[in-house]
Amino acid sequence: MANRGKVTKAIFPVAGLGTRFLPATKSIPKEILTLVDRPLIQYAIDEARAAGIREFIFVTARGKSALEDYFDHAPGLESSLRRAGKDEMLETLRKTNMESGAIAYIRQHRALGLGHAVWCARNLIGDAPFAVMLPDDVIASQKPCLQQMIESHAETGGNMVAVMEVAKSQTSSYGIVDVKEDMGALVSVRGMVEKPETSAAPSNLAVIGRYILNPSIMRHLGRMKPGAVGEIQLTDAIATEITEADNVYGYRFSGKRYDCGTKAGYLQATVAFALARPDLADEFGDFLSTIVAAKDAAQ
Repeated sequence: MANRGKVTKAIFPVAGLGTRFLPATKSIPKEILTLVDRPLIQYAIDEARAAGIREFIFVTARGKSALEDYFDHAPGLESSLRRAGKDEMLETLRKTNMESGAIAYIRQHRALGLGHAVWCARNLIGDAPFAVMLPDDVIASQKPCLQQMIESHAETGGNMVAVMEVAKSQTSSYGIVDVKEDMGALVSVRGMVEKPETSAAPSNLAVIGRYILNPSIMRHLGRMKPGAVGEIQLTDAIATEITEADNVYGYRFSGKRYDCGTKAGYLQATVAFALARPDLADEFGDFLSTIVAAKDAAQ
């Protein structure tokens, strides 16, 4: 029977080394890199809060203590802002705080992949469905992506993955779903393939970093061995759930996804989010227009 319990917990796998962003990530976690004036992780947290998430589980690794400090209270700074009458800044700072008991940190001692990172949080999940959010995927949307998914999940139960259409030539870079039935925003999933050869891709619907999963996924992950690249794939566990329970759905979310795990995607997101800010749009837009005009003139 489909588990339609309320989704109030989310796992954030943040143990990666962020080597694509060296040397910056030599001293700070990739998740602290900022889009305009907010770290990547803050976008994920804000999206989770808007969707009703109340318990936040971070799967970390050595060298990620800056993440814990970021979500901690800063009494000295708060007091300084209060004395200076900087109430707006003080409110902004308060939004980064996590109350005691709302956040937990679990260590992933070996880099064995996304599936293993999720499995590391198994003892904190309980028997209700939970979300998994990858902070590298930043999604600009009118209604937060996870909120869209949770509202749909309340009707379907089961497991749900966020999907988007990609060019056929890009399917080898994603987990791809095999569609059983296309119902518009929602698709029922027959199977999933991790990074298939372009010619073998069952569709062009790619899985991105938002999941709602039944706790039974943890059982599948616990039985799995590292694959050919030495990693335990979350996709494989979801594929097992399809075989055993036939309860996996893909959700075509409304919004624009930016892959901030790559330099190009990170820069694209920076430009897009800056242009969406009323306090920056005019000045920054004029600057970009000047840059484009100068480039065109040089050609």
